[in-house]
Amino acid sequence: MKKSLSFRLSVLLIIYTGAILVIASIAIINATHYHFQLYGNELIHDMNKTDLLNVHLEQAIIQSVGWTIGGALLITSILSIYIARGISSPLIRMKTLTLLMARGRRDVRLPLSRAPKDEVDELAASINHLAEQLQEQEHLRSMMTENIAHELRTPLTTMNSYLFAIQDGLWEATPERVKSIREEIDRLIQLVHDLEELHSLSSPEFKLALQDMRLVKTIDQVVDLMQPSFNERGIALERGAIPDVIVHADENRLIQIWTNLLSNALKFTSAGGKVLIAGKLNKHGIEITVHDTGIGIPNDELPRIFERFYRVEKSRNRRTGGGGLGLAITKTLVERHEGHVWAESDGGTSFHVHLPRR
Repeated sequence: MKKSLSFRLSVLLIIYTGAILVIASIAIINATHYHFQLYGNELIHDMNKTDLLNVHLEQAIIQSVGWTIGGALLITSILSIYIARGISSPLIRMKTLTLLMARGRRDVRLPLSRAPKDEVDELAASINHLAEQLQEQEHLRSMMTENIAHELRTPLTTMNSYLFAIQDGLWEATPERVKSIREEIDRLIQLVHDLEELHSLSSPEFKLALQDMRLVKTIDQVVDLMQPSFNERGIALERGAIPDVIVHADENRLIQIWTNLLSNALKFTSAGGKVLIAGKLNKHGIEITVHDTGIGIPNDELPRIFERFYRVEKSRNRRTGGGGLGLAITKTLVERHEGHVWAESDGGTSFHVHLPRR
């Protein structure tokens, strides 16, 4: 059973106070008894010494006070050293670890017991968690830098080779080749736009235009808008049962969420497949699910698909998978609405968005 630090200190202080009272009682009883015995023995030998009682009482009081002070100092010293070491040792380790983290070390951790004993252990666990998060963020930043460089390098290299060939007279500037260059430029523009939007959404200054609204209205609007694209690809887009509830949300951002999820399903579903968007209520809010019968996602890849620039290599590439930022933007928008999003893959892929009700 976990004991709080204040509880443990209170117990130590109670023990300390009780020990002093016990020492004082023992010292007073023993000293008084000892001096009364001396007084009795001396009174038998000399009946004229009537002031002996006062002398022995005074000595008994002085000795009992002295023993009490000495015992109290001894207990205080032992308990003070024990408490100081018990509190300062983990704090010193925490200070050392945080200094190492400030110098760039992200792999250092504090030793922990299996179950936290008090607030100091919980603080150590929090620092370890912070170190893990910093290490993960460092890794993500490194990966994002590499991904951005890759995303920029590929279209720039393609355009550069095309332009060199045209400049050297090896190729003619045909409409098809100019179109290919324009497509690469459009991809770069979209990548920059997505990066700017993701940065804006992650900024503390970003604010949603929240209002009470019917959730089903935004879904119907997106389904109607995207129906022609699904028909062109020969994919069935179905709208299942969706509870007509009121949510406190940003209408434009909800439309963006459903558009991103349906566009993602459209990219990875083959002709003849089906995409279903439906919803259900639970005690905490409403859950919207977008399910497709596409190629699916390996289970070990599911936790990472919402990372920036992340793609499942076997199924996604630059032409079909976009810049790898759509799901990251979707996750950020859902979390801004105090909801959460997750994915499952079993006979296709299902994306679940949970939003709180008004």
